[in-house]
Amino acid sequence: MVHEIIEEDIGGSAMEVEDFVDKLEGSRILITGAAGFVCSYFVDFIEYLNKTRFKDQCKIIGVDNLVTGVKKNLSHLTESKNLKILEKDLSNEKIIEDADFIIHGASIASPTFYRKYPIETMDVNVNGTRNMLELARKKDVKSFLFISTSEVYGDPPIEFIPTKEDFNGNVSCIGPRACYDESKRFGETLCINYNKIYSVPVKITRPFNFYGPRLHLNDRRIIPDLLRDALNNDDIKLYSNGKATRSFCYISDAVAGHFKVLLSNFNGEVFNVGNDQEEISMKELAEMIISLTNKKLKISYKKSEDKNYLKDNPQRRCPDITKMKVKLNYKPKVNLKEGLSRTIRWHRQNMGS
Repeated sequence: MVHEIIEEDIGGSAMEVEDFVDKLEGSRILITGAAGFVCSYFVDFIEYLNKTRFKDQCKIIGVDNLVTGVKKNLSHLTESKNLKILEKDLSNEKIIEDADFIIHGASIASPTFYRKYPIETMDVNVNGTRNMLELARKKDVKSFLFISTSEVYGDPPIEFIPTKEDFNGNVSCIGPRACYDESKRFGETLCINYNKIYSVPVKITRPFNFYGPRLHLNDRRIIPDLLRDALNNDDIKLYSNGKATRSFCYISDAVAGHFKVLLSNFNGEVFNVGNDQEEISMKELAEMIISLTNKKLKISYKKSEDKNYLKDNPQRRCPDITKMKVKLNYKPKVNLKEGLSRTIRWHRQNMGS
């Protein structure tokens, strides 16, 4: 069974998109990166609809090479008749499955890991994306969703924060983060041109700092790092001055946003998906986590052994989600304190499992 917190999250997402989801009924949905943090939620979301809403069940084809995906994220669905898992590398293996909808979320997304595997990161974001677009073209899909990243914006000047979709980016093409940022930018360009030339019904999302249950404590992004320290009763370690800011979006709001985009008619368009309400510094985030875990811990400021740890790292990141609000009635519901509390509760119940 899916964990109660995750089921509550998915139920909340379903309420936000109930006017759209009947378009999915009886369809075949291919999801790449299906064992990852975000896309495993997409799988559970569709299974939730199968269980609670659809008479004609959706069939899900989940694809993952398990480089960063976690089998356990889908282990509760082992007996599902609606789910087929393919352990494949999209970069060099062809997918021939029939599909009505494609959600292409396969990617190495943690800075620590994409800097460790730069070629593999570029491969899936470029060659994997091309392969999935070819499949979408051949199968004449109803909608193709490419999950890009807010990192395509790089480190925007202050006058472009909050950042709109039409900001072209301030990105290094040779820096340590370029393998991810630039390959996602190229993936977007592929998508837009498949829409223009072949009329593939492409939509693109740019996620802003998603978090929640299933984001593994060894993921090496900031929230898992801070939670790992706090839950292990270690002082919180910040490998910066703590002044950089981010705007975090809880997973249930992320799921709702992505399905609103997938099921829309805005082909060839890009949408920021995130929460614009609470831009917070890393020091303030650490203090909030200490408070929510009821620990008496200190914050220690350290220098990373990785000389490139902070190179090209944006000092501020906050989305302008006006387009999502106006065109798709997107309204993030979960504030940071509530989302972190749910995440902490999930991790405490799953520590060691």
